[in-house]
Amino acid sequence: MTAYGIQLPVQSQSTIYAEPWEADAGPEDLAEIARAADRAGFAYIAACDHVAIPRRLAPAMSTVWYDPVATLAFLAGVTERARLLSHVAVVGLRHPLLTAKQYATLDHLSGGRLILGVGAGHVREEFEALGVDFTGRGAVLDESIDALRTALGPEEFPEHHGKLYDFAGLGQRPRPAQARVPVWIGGSSPAAVRRAALRGDGWLPQGDPREKLPGQIERIRRLRAEAGLEGPFTVGAIAEPLYLNTPTWDVGRRTLSGPPDAVAESLRAYRAMGVDQIQVRFRSRDRAELVDQITAFGADIGPHL
Repeated sequence: MTAYGIQLPVQSQSTIYAEPWEADAGPEDLAEIARAADRAGFAYIAACDHVAIPRRLAPAMSTVWYDPVATLAFLAGVTERARLLSHVAVVGLRHPLLTAKQYATLDHLSGGRLILGVGAGHVREEFEALGVDFTGRGAVLDESIDALRTALGPEEFPEHHGKLYDFAGLGQRPRPAQARVPVWIGGSSPAAVRRAALRGDGWLPQGDPREKLPGQIERIRRLRAEAGLEGPFTVGAIAEPLYLNTPTWDVGRRTLSGPPDAVAESLRAYRAMGVDQIQVRFRSRDRAELVDQITAFGADIGPHL
C-alpha cells in the first residue's frame, strides 16, 4: 500500500504551481482544504519554508511563503489524524535549539503528528541576511540534522558538541510526544540523496521525473546497505499534477487525468519502483473544486494504491 500526502496550496505560491484563485485565499481556505485531506485519508499535509524572497526571485517565486511551524500548528488544531510535514524546513537558517523548541512544541501540541522534512535551501540572500554561510550550507545541514536528533530526542537536557554548534546543560520542555521524530531529507542532487540515505528516515525527491526514480532509489538502498543501516526508511515521490475524471478546461498536458481506475493504475507504478508515499497536487479553479478532487481521490483512488 502506497501512502499519499499533499503539499497544501495557499501557504506557498510559486508561479510554477500556484493556481490563480490562491492569490485571494486565506486561512479559512487553508483550514478547509486541510480538513478535506484529513477526512480523505491523506497521510500528511505539508508546508514549505522560506524566510524572505529577494526581489530578483520574487516574480517567479512570489513572496507568499507562510511560516511552516505557525501554519502546521494552526492546522493541527483543525485536523485529527494527518501527519504534519515540513517540506522542507531550511533548518540551517536557525540554531538547532531554536528549531527544536519550535518543532518539539508542535509535536507535543499535535499529539505526535510531526514529520520533520529538512533541506539545504537555495536562496543565497536568505542565508546572507541571517548571517549563515551559503556556500557551506551542506555541511551546516549535516550538523544541524545531528544536533536536531539529540535536541528532539527524549532527554530534557540534550547535548551536542560539533564544529558549528555546541550545547549542553540547557533544558527544553515540553519534549516531543514521539519517542523519535521522523526526519525526511529533501533534494535530488547526489549530495542530497546521500544525506537522505545515511542521515534520514526518509527521502523527499525534488522534481525527479518517473524515469529517474529507480536509479535514485537503488542508490539509496546501496548506500544504506554499505553503511549497515537497517530499520524503516520512507521513499517518497512527487506525482504529476492530477485531475480526476474528464476536465472541461485546460489542465495542461503534463497533468494526469481521466477516470479514477486509470489514474490509480498509473500511480501504482510508483509502488512498483519502491516508492512508499506519493505527494499529490490537483489542478483546480477554486477551493470547492480542489476539495472535490481531494475527496474523490480519497474515496476512489486511495484504497487502490
